Amino acid sequence: MPEGAAFLSFQRAQFKTRLPRGRFYTAGHMWLRSDDGDLWQIGLTRFALRMLGEPVEIDFEARAGDAVETGQVVGWLEGFKAVTDLYSPMNGRFVSGNAALDDDMESIHRSPYERGWLFSMQGDPAADCVDAEGYASFLEATIDKMMGEPK
Repeated sequence: MPEGAAFLSFQRAQFKTRLPRGRFYTAGHMWLRSDDGDLWQIGLTRFALRMLGEPVEIDFEARAGDAVETGQVVGWLEGFKAVTDLYSPMNGRFVSGNAALDDDMESIHRSPYERGWLFSMQGDPAADCVDAEGYASFLEATIDKMMGEPK
């Protein structure tokens, strides 16, 4: 996001973050930022990274130009705590993985909403993508569930 961009502050239990506004978020803890028209950069939220641990390896099953559907596995990311599949948050075409990660995997953790994006796609975000406020509500419910508290 450009300098001075707005963020939504979120805190619940021991988790605290700032969610960039002007993006879409998914229930799978991904964010989407329009880079140019229908070109989108996609990454994981700080919440997802906290569950995953420090990222150590990434690979993609999808190749440049592949048609993909919402929910389709496009690759995977391995962290110290877990390995997670990376799912497409839209119908469209896979463009590429973030080549900068080849030399700087730590940027996923250090700068998850900027330099640490994972892959790019062309298409339109799925209808169930939400804004920062919608994602904060989803996070609240997710953390309540993890803590065994009814909403």
